[in-house]
Amino acid sequence: MQTQDRITTESTIADAIANSQNYLLNLQYPEGYWWAELESNVTITSEVVLLHKIWGTDQERPLQKVEAYLRSQQREHGGWELCYGDGGEISTSVEAYMALKLLGVPATDPAMLRARKFILERGGISKTRIFTKFHLALIGCYDWRGVPSIPPWVMLLPENFLFSIYEMSSWARGSTVPLLIVFDHKPVYQTNPAITLDELYTEGADNVRFELPRNGDWTDLFVVLDDAFKLAENLNLVPLREAGLEAAERWVLERQEVTGDWGGIIPAMLNSLLALRSLNYDVADPIVVRGLEAVDHFAIETADTYLTQPCISPVWDTAWVMRALVDSGIAPNHPALVRAGEWLLSKQILDYGDWAVKNPQGKPGAWAFEFENRFYPDLDDSAVVVMALDAVQLPKENYKQAAIARAVAWMASMQCQEGGWAAFDINNNSDWLNYLPYADLKAMIDPNTADVTARVLEMLGSCNLSMEQGKVDQAIAYLIKEQETDGSWFGRWGVNYIYGTSGALSALSVIAPQKHRLNIERGAAWLVGCQNADGGWGETCRSYNDPALKGQGDSTASQTAWALIGLMAAGKAIDNWETEAITKGINYLVTTQLADGSWNEDYFTGTGFPCHFYLKYHFYQQYFPLIALGHYQLIIDN
Repeated sequence: MQTQDRITTESTIADAIANSQNYLLNLQYPEGYWWAELESNVTITSEVVLLHKIWGTDQERPLQKVEAYLRSQQREHGGWELCYGDGGEISTSVEAYMALKLLGVPATDPAMLRARKFILERGGISKTRIFTKFHLALIGCYDWRGVPSIPPWVMLLPENFLFSIYEMSSWARGSTVPLLIVFDHKPVYQTNPAITLDELYTEGADNVRFELPRNGDWTDLFVVLDDAFKLAENLNLVPLREAGLEAAERWVLERQEVTGDWGGIIPAMLNSLLALRSLNYDVADPIVVRGLEAVDHFAIETADTYLTQPCISPVWDTAWVMRALVDSGIAPNHPALVRAGEWLLSKQILDYGDWAVKNPQGKPGAWAFEFENRFYPDLDDSAVVVMALDAVQLPKENYKQAAIARAVAWMASMQCQEGGWAAFDINNNSDWLNYLPYADLKAMIDPNTADVTARVLEMLGSCNLSMEQGKVDQAIAYLIKEQETDGSWFGRWGVNYIYGTSGALSALSVIAPQKHRLNIERGAAWLVGCQNADGGWGETCRSYNDPALKGQGDSTASQTAWALIGLMAAGKAIDNWETEAITKGINYLVTTQLADGSWNEDYFTGTGFPCHFYLKYHFYQQYFPLIALGHYQLIIDN
């Protein structure tokens, strides 16, 4: 770049970095952590309304504010969205409509009329997902005949059998086990106000066929099996029913945290509370009280609105903010970083969790996403925490190093047979589960993925940590195998190929730059090729449905930062800077930064379940741009 441009850039970059650092430093909690909102679609809050109506605890919460929240999220077309700008989605819209009626909004309200039109034009309730139908069945607005059966004897299948509950992903397991109880009891609750949703059936409420859809292929075998399960239920011939229900109840009770949470995710928490309600637990029972209070802790209340987050991310946010501050020049022994590092150390999980069922040789030492989640630590959080801790200087360095060593040993034990790492489990890859009628979200398993594998490899390379070389070689081979023909990598946990490619380049650049130079060059070239005219990068969530849209979308701060981080890592590894693309990207970040040092973006760039559930981490647009600016500052300084 020219000298004058460089001088101007250096001055501007320094100001942008300082403003961003100050913005984040001012948001640190006294205990040492950082934590921002984790936004999803309105179904989470709608289902919380339903839960409290079923338990009769709605008057004890400010649920009247949910109406204002739901109205604010309705779009001009009348529906509600899975993610920002997606045009609206039918199941999301039906659940929002249900919640509004439960809150007393009449069907004649103009907002409800617009919603009804949107829903009917898309096929009505009969076209919604299984979980929407399940929630409607709880209050008599759908018939249980149209909901899959899950026989409770599933709980009794041995762990080494062809199938057990441990073949499901952690999130599916935590949500499904309590539903064994609910689906068996098939309760129908009276709410106040009592509602019907007959107006949302396109074919008319009297003409609904309460049955599972058939696909005309081998997967219809599962529908035949479901018919058999339902027949056994009707004849009261379900084998080992009581033993299965008792095992499910015990499993749910054992996995409740002292804070009341189940699995650290709202679906597991709501379903567990519904299971307890089905078993006629008293609303004053300490287990129920703790559970309801845990749901409350996921809520965000403002002067006018009340909503519930699907999960909370303090460990994740804290580790990334620490990395951003250090990477942008804050001293590793800065008091804020010391407080954060010591807080992270206090959150290391030293208990055995569900992961130990399929990994009996592993020893605990990982981190989870949330404040408390001792049963479900994960690889992604643990790798990022290790990188954050490695970057800072703490009073008890020996303790820190021992904690890191324990975490790395746990990660090594969690490597999957294919060579990569998954999020929560090992060898959790029984894909046939995604074809069950119950599994229409296609999220029943947790196989190894390129982005989590890349994170672990980046941790090893950037922190100079050791792991058995054979394991490292396997992981690199898996990551190379996952590269797309165009040079990109799929992003399972962030949207989407920009996220995956950035992570892979960050890993390969520090773990095997020379051996895989061509792979790095191809990945970098793909990123350059999808840069927008404004200098930024963006990718729509629709790229999960249609790979032809990969790398395409309006520019966002977080996705621009990911692309820049990947390009700068690649450039450092192969000594071939994409100067023009990087400079344009940095200029995009600098010119879109707000006066208080923050960035704003409306789009969802986090992924829960591809095609079905997306997330907006409100800190993504803050710490990733700071990391990118910090890395660029190092380049121009050198």
